[in-house]
Amino acid sequence: MSISVLLIASTHDPDRTVAAAARLCYSDVSAGDIAEGMKGEDISRFIGHLRTSGHLSPFEHASFTFAVDGISRVCSHQLVRHRMASYSQQSQRYVDMKEPDMVVPSSVSSDPEVMELFSRTAEEAHEAYRKMIGSGIPKEDARYILPHGWSTKIVVTMNARELHHFFTMRLCRRAQWEIQDLARKMLILARERSPLLFSIAGPDCVTRGRCFESRPCGQPFSDMEEVLSGC
Repeated sequence: MSISVLLIASTHDPDRTVAAAARLCYSDVSAGDIAEGMKGEDISRFIGHLRTSGHLSPFEHASFTFAVDGISRVCSHQLVRHRMASYSQQSQRYVDMKEPDMVVPSSVSSDPEVMELFSRTAEEAHEAYRKMIGSGIPKEDARYILPHGWSTKIVVTMNARELHHFFTMRLCRRAQWEIQDLARKMLILARERSPLLFSIAGPDCVTRGRCFESRPCGQPFSDMEEVLSGC
């Protein structure tokens, strides 16, 4: 199963909202009047200044809500470590896992013998789950036998500042492959909705010109196009 990501809600005109909030700090005019009077070049200039100065608190006024389907519990456990966000996840306590639904790493799917072992083991775990349910075991207890690779659904809301932090951490080549894929899909959608806020986003090698990891990967991204392609 491939990851499906939809942007289901966001702040209206997020670029303008952030720029107006930033301009308000230096103006005696109301934010509403500022937003109404701002032209495209004003918005671009203010957002550029915020980024270069590191004054990103106005970015917090723009929020984005994503519906994510088809990630594993391995991935969702990494995702929810980003605490400046809101999450609503499909519950295995209340939702019956009727069919085996696993996320399969490419290292597994590319090896027929290993893939057969993976599939058989997942099916056996699911069969045991179904038998426990049939024996009267509550779903909240039967779920303990389900693998980490079981797929899940989750709704995620982050503000633009937290999204930038998320993209810095999770689009790095050293991030785990599945959450890299998720972050890439989220960034593509965020850029479509808010091209100025996310014109530059991702790992430090792109946004800051060099890596700050203690153990760099040795293969820095050259530009945004390379980040978005995942190559």
